Amino acid sequence: MLPVTVIVPVRNAESMADDCLASIFRANPREVIVVDGNSTDGTLEIIGKYPAKVLSDNGRGVPAARMLGIEAATSDVVVLIDVDIVLPDGALEALYAEYTDGGYDALQAGLESISGPGYWGRALATHHNRGRSKNWPGVMATFFRRQILLDYRFDERFRSGEDIELRWRLEKANLKVGVSRKTIVKHRFGDTYEVALDQFTQDGKGIGRMYAKYGLPALKLLFIPAAGCVRGILLSLLRLEPQWIPYYLVYLFYNYASMPGGMREKLS
Repeated sequence: MLPVTVIVPVRNAESMADDCLASIFRANPREVIVVDGNSTDGTLEIIGKYPAKVLSDNGRGVPAARMLGIEAATSDVVVLIDVDIVLPDGALEALYAEYTDGGYDALQAGLESISGPGYWGRALATHHNRGRSKNWPGVMATFFRRQILLDYRFDERFRSGEDIELRWRLEKANLKVGVSRKTIVKHRFGDTYEVALDQFTQDGKGIGRMYAKYGLPALKLLFIPAAGCVRGILLSLLRLEPQWIPYYLVYLFYNYASMPGGMREKLS
């Protein structure tokens, strides 16, 4: 039994919850906590098949859901896993060994993004698999010392972009955080335009919130979508895959179109 608590936030995730939870329980962690955000589909019925502790964030958002799980955890080490993650057999055990042996404060698994056959899902997966961001520590499949997350709590006002904001503070505190190059897990995207649009909008709002909270020190973050678009289009041309160019243009537009909404929140 792995001496860890796994925390999974969910909301209307009936298409992904079963595969995610089955892969987690195969790794035999000490405790699994699922935090539901007022799901209205069959998510809770699926969760009920597993011996997980189920909490509710009452729709307050993913950062609040994660904090509920962290506060309820009974292990000194917690693993934050998003419901769109599937763990290959042995992955959680391998990442735990890498985390403990390396003396990390936080260690995320490497991500291999996959999707269904739709254009937008394949484009999202291609973007993430080729992008620089896959090497930025996040919270999708990540081991943490529980006390770190109690000391550096998620800012619950960041209903998106909370991973960037947390990483910003952990790195400034000179904590040891990283992304595994050896342990890789599956990260699944939906393959519709609506999924892609929501991704772009939430990313843009998250960057806007960072600027609203931190001001000029976060100015460089505003250039991430532009840099990602240029890089993505150049790679598409070099690989003779021009079909991805419309995706990057839509990505660019909606990231910047949604940033002012985050900026107006005037976080402090």
